Amino acid sequence: MTELKITGKHEAGWVTISTDEYDTMKATIEILSDPELMEQLRKSNEDIKAGRTKKWDDVLKELKQEK
Repeated sequence: MTELKITGKHEAGWVTISTDEYDTMKATIEILSDPELMEQLRKSNEDIKAGRTKKWDDVLKELKQEK
């Protein structure tokens, strides 16, 4: 990310960022503002630390068996 700070005579400043960076920042703020989603992320991290995970190939095999 490139930052450019320009101030006028009233010391008003602004930052110019790419649209992609702006969209990413908005999405991050939305996620961080959602208590339910944040709780799901915390629980997921606990599962990972405790080793309660599955390999992606195993998940795919299970899904194929359910059909």
